[in-house]
Amino acid sequence: MPALTAAHERALTLLFSELQSAAERQGEAFLGSPGALVARTNETGTQYWVHRYSDAAGRRREVYLGKADDSAVTARVTELRARIDAATSAIASVRLLARAGFAAVDRKAYATLASLHNHGVFRAGALLIGSHAYGALLNALGARAVAYTTEDVDIARREQLALSGLPPFIDMLRETGLEFFPVPALHRRAPSTSFAERGGSRLRVDLLVPSPDEDYPVVPVPELGAHAKGLPYLAYLLGASQEIPVLSPHGVVTVRVPAPERFAAHKLIVSQLRSTASAKPEKDLRQAATLIEALAERFPDAVSEALGALPRSAIRYAVRAAKALERHLPPSAESAWEELKSLRAR
Repeated sequence: MPALTAAHERALTLLFSELQSAAERQGEAFLGSPGALVARTNETGTQYWVHRYSDAAGRRREVYLGKADDSAVTARVTELRARIDAATSAIASVRLLARAGFAAVDRKAYATLASLHNHGVFRAGALLIGSHAYGALLNALGARAVAYTTEDVDIARREQLALSGLPPFIDMLRETGLEFFPVPALHRRAPSTSFAERGGSRLRVDLLVPSPDEDYPVVPVPELGAHAKGLPYLAYLLGASQEIPVLSPHGVVTVRVPAPERFAAHKLIVSQLRSTASAKPEKDLRQAATLIEALAERFPDAVSEALGALPRSAIRYAVRAAKALERHLPPSAESAWEELKSLRAR
């Protein structure tokens, strides 16, 4: 069984670090393409500026900025031009990284995350979890692995976000230009916890919160004007986090994600909670194995410490998952297996 990860070249990891710094300096992210500024003249000879771009659905848009002889408009055009230049430069770098195996999200997922970023949702404590977070974590670790596929965007929060005056969650999603709608729950009277794009798209945004036990309750999230699905042991996953960039051929945006060692440990747990009729348990195990291998080489003891912090009730699931990892984690990954030794001994 071959190794699950390979290290990216140093030049590429340095380029990623530069993009991370650029994303941290970025205030508002574009929800579509950066576009271009165009000077126009109307039938009366008045010159004015417009911003032309493509939105998340690929539709061409044009925004009127104002008359060219207005000093406030000139200042706005200057600022917008700098933002466009910075975003265009970042996109060129993302192309290089994506071709070298760095994970990147598609246009619609990027626009969704950019809208939430612009409203300060991640800075206030919300986290991106799921496979898009997994890809971003691999990028931050400088590790290349088998590509993943998903169109789901999973957003979680541990406790009420430290923000007020936010628009409803679905309105933030719709600011992308995508036609989101609440996905009906299985029980007719239950509120929706998922949002999908109309028209046959598979894009889906799930809102998640910790469950107090191993049930899956529906919980109100008042600050977002929405409801969320409760997940077992999600509080553990959200207990340690970091800010990193998500890459896309359409831009770069900073999000908050779980610490990679907790992400891996949580994947071990949920792999044992899911139905065996689903393909998701094997996906969970593959992602856990990949991150554990990468972390063991780069940050010794991080995984074992994360496993040591597991809730007592979760240990039996992690023990079972560690045995199942033999299907995914190669025997040659000695450092990774050493990190798991405490579980295998239980």
